[in-house]
Amino acid sequence: MTEKTKMAPDEQAFAIQKIFVKDMSFESPNTPDIFLEKDWQPDVNLNLQSSSRAIDDIVYEVVLSVTVTAKLNEETTAYLAEVQYAGIFTLNNFADEDKTYMLGSYCPNLLFPYIREAISDVVAKGGFPQLLLAPVNFDALLQQKLQQQEKEKEGATVQ
Repeated sequence: MTEKTKMAPDEQAFAIQKIFVKDMSFESPNTPDIFLEKDWQPDVNLNLQSSSRAIDDIVYEVVLSVTVTAKLNEETTAYLAEVQYAGIFTLNNFADEDKTYMLGSYCPNLLFPYIREAISDVVAKGGFPQLLLAPVNFDALLQQKLQQQEKEKEGATVQ
């Protein structure tokens, strides 16, 4: 699965081992009737998440998940697209803070163009206008997540 690269024990190294689709689904429950709608102005809801886990001491899996729901109104869903793109990365000799940044921001940033293309393709293949995801600031998302975790720690300490 992963290829171990030879490196000095104290050398800092980063490598992409593999990038792949982990899961993909597309649902369009109201076709073909939805294509007859004259006023195509869907309410598009986007949910983006990333997670990581250690595979071994220096190899990690990072998963970027996107769920897009397009609705014409409360009752009428045009489509639901879900994609999980993952990568296997080698991180050797990174300080904990740097590893947190790499797994929480840098790696998701590398995966984003792949998931953006997958969402665009699956929506277009479903017969709908192409959907291009806007760029994402993963640094800001990571900072928000770390601040939230800090607040939760403080809240748990106070009680």
